[in-house]
Amino acid sequence: MESVSTYLIVTNNPLVVECVPKAYAVEYHDISYREILVRVRDMVYAGHRLYTHPLAGSVKPNETPYKSVVVSKLPKKMEQDEAMIISSSIETFDKFTPIKRELPERVLRDFRLIDYTLLCGAVGLDAVAGLSNQNK
Repeated sequence: MESVSTYLIVTNNPLVVECVPKAYAVEYHDISYREILVRVRDMVYAGHRLYTHPLAGSVKPNETPYKSVVVSKLPKKMEQDEAMIISSSIETFDKFTPIKRELPERVLRDFRLIDYTLLCGAVGLDAVAGLSNQNK
């Protein structure tokens, strides 16, 4: 990964906004997992680098509502292989049958934590330290 100042976290996970240190640029959107992928696709097409895989983790995209993806803060030139990765990630997402259900808050908390922890592992953050700063 590049330095902290060169990348941007695109997320729909409010826990990321609460717990990631202010040194990291976070772009929060109150949108669906798929919409996050489309937003990231548009950024990659505009020349942003893709620093984390859009489908990283073992949770199927139709099971969790949260997704965080790291891209470069500034665009340069579109990378064909990264454009293919994000496009095929959207195609893979679309292959899963959406699960229509109301998730209880405790389950949503768990999914937020899973996404946050995966992100922390990708960028080298101490997830526990971030959680200890929650609501301060």
